[in-house]
Amino acid sequence: MKHLFFIVFSLLCFIGISQNNNNANFIEKKLVTKTIKKYINGSSYNKLDVLEQVFAKEATLYLTIKGDLKIITPKEYVAFFKGEYGQSNGRIGKILSTVIHHDIATATVEILIPDRKLKFIDIFLLRKIENEWKIISKTATMQHL
Repeated sequence: MKHLFFIVFSLLCFIGISQNNNNANFIEKKLVTKTIKKYINGSSYNKLDVLEQVFAKEATLYLTIKGDLKIITPKEYVAFFKGEYGQSNGRIGKILSTVIHHDIATATVEILIPDRKLKFIDIFLLRKIENEWKIISKTATMQHL
């Protein structure tokens, strides 16, 4: 009887711990998704302030510019968006995946620009900094549609 009680008690404790971990992962996934959605919104509607907020100050972006791999800062990246604030620039973003490991995460995003027949796949590295998920690195590849 003692053994049965111990097994049941252990199982219930394990389920409780598992539930707590699942809840924590669910919350963190929502927070990572929120940061990536801000990126998509900021870059799709020329909201430079929103776009700047999602990056860590020390972030590095690895982008192919005119055929060459360039390492740029978030400020340099944000400067690419010159349209009117809040006006769509034709970018349509969709989160393809997110993976979280404690205080780091990756996210993969598809960006379509139908007018230019372009598709980008962006890969982000995020880190939880001062209780907020920030993009610390980004790279992208481009395909013609």
